[in-house]
Amino acid sequence: MSALAEPEPTIDDLIEQIGGMKLAQFLLSTAVTVASLTFGKLAAGELDEARLGIDALAALLPLLDGDARRDLAQTLANLQIAYADAVAAAPGRPTE
Repeated sequence: MSALAEPEPTIDDLIEQIGGMKLAQFLLSTAVTVASLTFGKLAAGELDEARLGIDALAALLPLLDGDARRDLAQTLANLQIAYADAVAAAPGRPTE
């Protein structure tokens, strides 16, 4: 038996789905995406991009509440430590 592939969502479908989200939920989703990208930028040695991601997460942190804020604060701290380690290990790069 073959499974039928679901059709790709249209732009209108995506807009409707996003429009139905609570803003706090959207901000958390955005923060998770930014955190993932930032970890990837650190792993790739793209320190300027990683710094931008860290700054963006720091800006989003006060907008969240409860467990979401706590979890993002921990993720942000982990990223800041990893960033500091990467800067220290980068040859010829001044610390920021």
